[in-house]
Amino acid sequence: MRYPCVMARRPTIQAPLRIPTAAKRETRTQFAVLPYRIKKKGGVEVMLMSSLDSGRWIIPKGWPMDGMRPSEAAAQEAWEEAGLRGRVHDTVLGLYSYSKWLDEELSIPCVVLVFPMEISQVDEVFPEAGQRKIKWMSRKKAAQRVDEAELKQMIETFDPEALR
Repeated sequence: MRYPCVMARRPTIQAPLRIPTAAKRETRTQFAVLPYRIKKKGGVEVMLMSSLDSGRWIIPKGWPMDGMRPSEAAAQEAWEEAGLRGRVHDTVLGLYSYSKWLDEELSIPCVVLVFPMEISQVDEVFPEAGQRKIKWMSRKKAAQRVDEAELKQMIETFDPEALR
């Protein structure tokens, strides 16, 4: 038996494409790493970097990437923004939220999933080299420098031994 071919009618696309204001304000998801290293004498250091616009202290983060798991996308952002290479874990440490300002009048709410990444190498050449300050510090000091309460708590309570 043959079935008739039914062609779906294509919707008409009008240019320019307009995104409704309400849709622009929907919550978006980002992926981040908490970069860390174990010091030779023991102890853990966390890397923070300055944001491009305000200079506040943040961790590397970015948008989902096609064909990549969330942890892989987060690791890619860590390299692009800070030259970091290492082992990213698939375990989510936690999440935090913030408002990302797109311009002076428009911000969007973002939820950020954070993956731990043990850093083994810091490249000198990477896409955003020279655009940010990068600093290694104790968990206590790093927690004091970030603005988001949930991220502060994640940094303070982070224990790399729990990942093993």
